Amino acid sequence: METQIIDIHHTLIKSCLKTAETKDEKQDKRTAQYELYKIYYKAMYNTALRIVSNTGEAEDIMQNSFLDAFSKLHSWNGTGTFGSWLKRIVVNNSVDALRKHREFRLLADDDLEIPDYNYEEQTDDFKDKIALIKTALQQLGNEDRIILSLFLLEGYDHEEISEILGISYSASRTRYSRAKSRLLGLVRAKHLHKINAN
Repeated sequence: METQIIDIHHTLIKSCLKTAETKDEKQDKRTAQYELYKIYYKAMYNTALRIVSNTGEAEDIMQNSFLDAFSKLHSWNGTGTFGSWLKRIVVNNSVDALRKHREFRLLADDDLEIPDYNYEEQTDDFKDKIALIKTALQQLGNEDRIILSLFLLEGYDHEEISEILGISYSASRTRYSRAKSRLLGLVRAKHLHKINAN
């Protein structure tokens, strides 16, 4: 039995679902859509950016994902939150964009945890390490960056990743492991280069 989750933006979603025939109804619907957009656009843009690594393309994907979501809103069954449903659309559109560019190769497995920290309270050394990891992540190929982003940053498990990428569960784990190794190799190389430069 699936649990229905009451979405905190239920009223806005309900307004977006209404059939708008009069000018006022259409305006109310547009206003509700805009309010949902304002709530979610930054998070959805960042999700797309982590996958495609291109600001202009991430912006396009985010915009198109909202259009897709509003046109398919009637298909959302209310299981889970609107934000998680929208995020899945963004992830799928981001992966599809990479596939269209034919830059999509498949990757690898394992676990590397990057904890959430309050950056303002951390030392400069810690901030340098985070910057080093972000730089290394951007230098990875699309496939490695996608699987690391989906697993580490977006919180998807290997079962969900295998579904999104259209690969087996074991392939997802293997590809993640290889991507993690490549990332760690880049981080170590950059760290050694930085030490030798000083």
